[in-house]
Amino acid sequence: MPFGPRRNKLKLMKHKLIPYLTIALLAAIGCGEKNQSANLSISPDAGSNYKQGEKVSLKVSYPADYKADSVVYLLDSARIASRKDSSAVELSTDTLSLGAKTITAKVYSAGKEQEVSTNINLLASKAPEDYTFEVVKTFAHDTSSFTEGLEYHDGILYESDGGYCNQGQHSSLRKTDVNGKILKKIDIDCAVFAEGITVIDNKIIQLTYHERKGMVYDKNTLNLLSTFSYTQGAEGWGLCNDGKYLYNTTTGTNQILVMDKDNYRTVREIDVYDDKGPVNNLNELEYIDGMLYANIWTSEDIVIIDPKTGAVVKRVNLTTLYPKAQRDAEGADVLNGIAWDALGKRLFVTCKNWSHLYQIKIMKDVPPVLTKID
Repeated sequence: MPFGPRRNKLKLMKHKLIPYLTIALLAAIGCGEKNQSANLSISPDAGSNYKQGEKVSLKVSYPADYKADSVVYLLDSARIASRKDSSAVELSTDTLSLGAKTITAKVYSAGKEQEVSTNINLLASKAPEDYTFEVVKTFAHDTSSFTEGLEYHDGILYESDGGYCNQGQHSSLRKTDVNGKILKKIDIDCAVFAEGITVIDNKIIQLTYHERKGMVYDKNTLNLLSTFSYTQGAEGWGLCNDGKYLYNTTTGTNQILVMDKDNYRTVREIDVYDDKGPVNNLNELEYIDGMLYANIWTSEDIVIIDPKTGAVVKRVNLTTLYPKAQRDAEGADVLNGIAWDALGKRLFVTCKNWSHLYQIKIMKDVPPVLTKID
C-alpha cells in the first residue's frame, strides 16, 4: 500500500491538468484558424464611378504568404467569375442597368471562406441630348385643377387633381376634352390627396400622396371599383403604363418602380442616372414609344429615360413655355403634366393651376452660330 497515496495524487493531478490541456488545445486550434485568415482588400475603391460600357477591373489582394485555393466574384449576389489566384477579372457593363452595384469576392483557403466587398456606381455612357420645343396649339385648362396626373385615351383627357379640403383644395378625378370642357368629374374624400393616374384595361388606377393606398375606377363611368394598399414607397407620385406593367415614381427619388398591373406589386426597380449621377425628383410620368417621359419636380425640365437601363437619353427644357415670373403673378404652380395621343402623335403638357394645356413638338436644341466680327 505504500504507493497508494502517490498513485491517487498522480491521478488527481492528471484530472486537474485535463481542463488546462483542453484550453491549450482549443487555443492552438484557434491560433491555427486565425492563421488561415488574411487581411484581404478588393479593387476598385468603394464609390468609384464608371460609365456604362466601360470595363471594370476586379481584383482581390492578399499577403504573399496567404494560400488561396480559389476566388469567386459576385455582382449583387449573382456569381460572375472565379479564379484560382488573385488575377483580375474584367467586368463588362454594356448590358447592366445603371446605379449602385455591390461586388463581393469570396476567397477560399484550406476549407475556410472569407469575404471582401466594394461597390461602384454605374452612370449613363453619355450626356443626355438637349432638346427644346415649339408650341403647336394651345387649349384651355381649368385653373382650379392642381394637376397630379394626366393621360389621353380615345379622344379623352383623364386628369387627377390633388388637394386637401382643409388646405382650400379638393382632390378629384375628371374626364375632359382637349378644349378643357369637363365631361365628368368626381370629388374624392377630403382626407385624401390624389396623385398620379394611368389608364389600362378599361380601368383608371390612381395613387394617393400620403394615404398609402390606391384606387381603381371604371374608365367610362368613374365608378370606384376597388382599393389596394400602396406599400411600395412612402408617398405615391407619378404613374403610367406600357400595356403590361405600371411605372411609378415615389418620394422625390431617382427610382422608378415597375409594378404588376393586376396585383400592384413591384417586380423590379429602375435607377435613373445621367452621365453625372442620379437624376432625382422624378414626378409625373408618361410612356411614349418605348421611352419614359418624366417631369423633374420644381424644375422646367422633362427627361426622357430608357426603361431598359435607366439612362436619361434626352432632356427637354420648357423654361419659356410659361415663364416662372408669369406663373407666380397668375397663381400657377410648377410644370407637372404629360399626356400622349398615341394615334394622333400629339404631346400635351400642362401643370398645377395652369390656364392652358399646350400641344408641343420637341426638337433638337441647336446652339446659335456665333459670327465672328472683324
